[in-house]
Amino acid sequence: MTRTPCLLYLISPLDVGGDFPDRLAEALDAGPVAAFQFRVKGLEQHEAAELAEPLQAICAAHDVAFIVNDDVALAKRLDADGVHLGQGDGDPREARRELGANAQIGVTCHASRHMAMEAGEAGADYVAFGAFFPTATKAVEHHAEPEILEWWQGMFELPCVAIGGITAENARPLVDAGADFLAVSSGVWAHPDGPAAAVAAFTALLKDQPAG
Repeated sequence: MTRTPCLLYLISPLDVGGDFPDRLAEALDAGPVAAFQFRVKGLEQHEAAELAEPLQAICAAHDVAFIVNDDVALAKRLDADGVHLGQGDGDPREARRELGANAQIGVTCHASRHMAMEAGEAGADYVAFGAFFPTATKAVEHHAEPEILEWWQGMFELPCVAIGGITAENARPLVDAGADFLAVSSGVWAHPDGPAAAVAAFTALLKDQPAG
């Protein structure tokens, strides 16, 4: 089975106001990015949609998939490319009915092989494992090891995403273990040299992959 190269999947910080659209454009100009996940908390839908719209336009201009975190109704309102569901955020089958056959539906599976298999059976387009490293983005309750990526790649064709504290400096074992995507938030947005430098560093890392 031929493996496709690992790609970068950006996750927004919780604050996407102010100059964030410019920072997103800067990041997407710096190297290939497969997807961008819009992740905000505690906003009513109208406010979230207003924040999302300029970011969605930037993603479209860069041919980057725009994925909404946790909110199927917002994804539908925005006609987003897909939705990412946590374990408590609904069923992939329901999301598919709401969003249609072409939507990209991802599911958080923590470090659970069982959850991942269930997500695949429910029609998810990708499964996400993590956290692989400590992260300041959210409280880490589940720790995953690279072996789960190796196991998944050996058993299933469905893409897998590695998430949790990933930086260009620590990501190599996850790429080697079989991650199809590296989901990164603070590793890009909190990079001391800015998001473009971070994406450039990931681009250099991901260019150096063995053929599949």
